[in-house]
Amino acid sequence: MAGVYIAYPFCAQKCTYCNFASGVLPEDLEPRYRNALAAELRGHAWACAPDTLYLGGGTPSRMGTGELAELLANVPGKPWAEATMEAAPGTLTADRLRAWSEVGINRVSLGVQSFVERELRRTGRKHTAETVAAEVALLREAGIGNFNIDLIVGLPGQTRESWRESLDWAERLEAPHVSIYMLEVDEDSRLGQEVLLNGKRFGAPEVPSEDAMVECYEEGVDRLRELGIERYEISNFARPGFPSRHNLKYWRLEPYAGFGADAHSFDGARRWQNIEDARAYVDAMAADGTARCEGSEAKAYEERFFVGLRLMKGMRPEAEERRRYREPIERFVAEGLLEDDGERLRLTRRGVLLSNEVFAEFING
Repeated sequence: MAGVYIAYPFCAQKCTYCNFASGVLPEDLEPRYRNALAAELRGHAWACAPDTLYLGGGTPSRMGTGELAELLANVPGKPWAEATMEAAPGTLTADRLRAWSEVGINRVSLGVQSFVERELRRTGRKHTAETVAAEVALLREAGIGNFNIDLIVGLPGQTRESWRESLDWAERLEAPHVSIYMLEVDEDSRLGQEVLLNGKRFGAPEVPSEDAMVECYEEGVDRLRELGIERYEISNFARPGFPSRHNLKYWRLEPYAGFGADAHSFDGARRWQNIEDARAYVDAMAADGTARCEGSEAKAYEERFFVGLRLMKGMRPEAEERRRYREPIERFVAEGLLEDDGERLRLTRRGVLLSNEVFAEFING
């Protein structure tokens, strides 16, 4: 069954590390954007009712509960097997969570990033560790025990000791799912630009070295495993029964439909995406009833390796794929980056750290 992704790019502030198509947008644009989203959902040709739903951002949790209910009324399949809301800590209330539960939300992904106040302030986040703890308690009281905590390795000023403090909080809160992302240094974020320019703003000089980031990531892998939270994908860790059902669709090449600015879709054979800019998306929907800007045939033999190897269980190559990629497979096995049991290929622990190099070989092969 298909999944549904709804992009909501509006935020109260733009975090320094963020490289997504989101930010502080004009207030008058928000209701027009919701109307455009509703129109896109209503106009979609549903081949079948979706079983997963994911509201990402941006900060979709800033939507009013009535506005959320009106929007989700356009998505068939309720109750969904999994319906996730991304939320910024400091925005949850008991009333809001009850309303979310009533419209079908049964999983929440908290953009915590760090539990250390000095790291949070450097990036523009306003919550505290105590805020997150209080809201986790509210989630459980509302019957939403399935939640994720996002953490970032590599924030300015982060040390091994402060990283352990964040891991301590994840343990204390008994999180069923944790995501650990390594800071991406690129031109799409203010912090990334500053690091590339050797600048001083946003704490750029205090971004840890790549070696320090790897050490923290590896410590996180070991610490979470000790807690029974196993890595099932390069950046995602879950207790038994709690992997993200929606995100697994991406890595298993299952179909999903994306709605909103910069949303991507895949029907099993073709990929397409919407216009990235939120205002341009609204204008396109008003003028043409569609905001698609490009599409392409999926290259299955490349994508199966690129997404399948992200999963710790690996992937099962077809005979033709083994012939096509015989040389890189044998080379990566010899270098200790891949394991091959004759049936499945999977990244080794070292291979995870060099996964981009491995993926590039298959994409360009």
